[in-house]
Amino acid sequence: MNASACYDALVLSGQEKKALLAIARTALAHKLVGGPSVSPPDVPTNSELLAPRGAFVTLHTHGELRGCIGIVEAAMPLWKIVAENAVAAATRDPRFPPLEAEELPQTDIEISALSRPIPVQQPEEIEIGRDGLIIENGRRKGLLLPQVATEWGFGREEFLQAVCEKAWLPRDAWRDPFSKLQRFTAEVFGEK
Repeated sequence: MNASACYDALVLSGQEKKALLAIARTALAHKLVGGPSVSPPDVPTNSELLAPRGAFVTLHTHGELRGCIGIVEAAMPLWKIVAENAVAAATRDPRFPPLEAEELPQTDIEISALSRPIPVQQPEEIEIGRDGLIIENGRRKGLLLPQVATEWGFGREEFLQAVCEKAWLPRDAWRDPFSKLQRFTAEVFGEK
């Protein structure tokens, strides 16, 4: 069986991607400059936008990371998760000061719509460029999106070490039998 066949893969149409980017932009404008509020998209009832799905929203201003917030598993529709995470990425990412209204025109939005995570049985299952990783050990938890490994040129072991560091765990914590390691895919798209 193909490793990717285990995923509950998400496939969005071009129209759905455009709708999600517009929802994220509208949510940011509403929060920062008092634009119109976000409303549910006008889509068919079987649209993926209405299904509960995890997603991350990443903001870049002048090409530099400006915020990234997300949720892995959601109880709300994807469109609503995107709207909430866009605002959270702009205002609540502890690594950055809140986004200012003047920065909004120079800010690009990237959305990562996630599959549901599945356990990693063997590290060899992890495919760089396809998989994101989640590690959990005790109260510590870390997540890296699939694009992180390719952006940083990580091999499999480096990616495993990086997700451990993200969780403030020792670099080899992925080998610990008490660590819970999961992988997921993401459909990544943005305004650029």
